[in-house]
Amino acid sequence: MNILELQGITMDYGTVKALDDVRMTVKQGEWLAIMGPSGSGKTTLLNIIGCMDKPSGGAVILDGVDLSTLSSKGLTAIRREKIGLVFQQFHLIPYLTALENVMVAQYYHSMPDEEEALAALARVGLKDRARHLPSQLSGGEQQRVCIARALINYPALILADEPTGNLDEANQNLVLEIFQTLHREGHTIVTVTHDPEVAARAERCIVLGHGRIAGEQRMCKPAPEGRPADNKEEQCQCG
Repeated sequence: MNILELQGITMDYGTVKALDDVRMTVKQGEWLAIMGPSGSGKTTLLNIIGCMDKPSGGAVILDGVDLSTLSSKGLTAIRREKIGLVFQQFHLIPYLTALENVMVAQYYHSMPDEEEALAALARVGLKDRARHLPSQLSGGEQQRVCIARALINYPALILADEPTGNLDEANQNLVLEIFQTLHREGHTIVTVTHDPEVAARAERCIVLGHGRIAGEQRMCKPAPEGRPADNKEEQCQCG
């Protein structure tokens, strides 16, 4: 079953065509990496999938909903209900603790639940840091708070924009191990990255070039339970 389908997506900024007839699908439970050089359209595409921008043309079908038919209010509701966002810059509220940052996401979805928020932080190894402010956390810990925040409302799709871009190697590996666990559990993940090592953790890698899909590579990764692996490739060639 496809959780996401892009049908001829275009995005124009005046005379500049940031995206040009992008077509792709993402299966439920799949981990897709999107790579490409600066200016290739990666972030534009992520913003459209994440309901932060509307395309100039084409349609995005997310969990059976045609996003092109929705108002700005409707897109906000979809983003809140169906999408978990993980950013490179973290975007944590500096005067709130890790626990409170996670509970803010609950507030916009339903009702804050401290026990549930603590469980989400425990899941990313941060229960003992729940009462700390972002300034008291390392970069890797802040990113793990972001992942807990993204997961708290059980999204249909997790979108991650350069999730390891600001991390050292040790923290990058910790964050990627969390994503791998989420993937094994059946979560659908779309990751934008410039790092071939990060892309190699995914099941499939798409390369953008000049706003179009320039290539695709499937990797040899264990698919979530119930889904067969796609092939026997040993590593990502997307770099």
